[in-house]
Amino acid sequence: MNHPENLKYTSEHEWVEISGNIATIGITDFAQSELGDIIFLEFPNIDENFNDGDVFGTIEAVKTVSDMYMPITGKVVEVNEDLNDTPEQVNEDPYKNGWMVKIELDTDADQSKLLDAKSYIELIG
Repeated sequence: MNHPENLKYTSEHEWVEISGNIATIGITDFAQSELGDIIFLEFPNIDENFNDGDVFGTIEAVKTVSDMYMPITGKVVEVNEDLNDTPEQVNEDPYKNGWMVKIELDTDADQSKLLDAKSYIELIG
């Protein structure tokens, strides 16, 4: 399994890459492998605000449908529209082409609940 050390993770299996006040969010390699072949994604609207822990979309695989949880508070500024036509990119490369949304972080966004790669790997054991 691939879990890049430059990313942060959640116990709900999302990853976060923070650059300035923008966070890119997706699901982890572990999550995509557990879900199986991904066939459909439902994304939030641009400019929609979320608190950490809020459901921001769903991911449908051949064998299940799962909610995606916002790992940090912010406003959606971009969604990965490419996944509408090629959702399998999440399975093939969850950390590059398989990202889900980008958010503008709230000024008081709490990053303390995010896990580093080592802690996440211990979590999934």
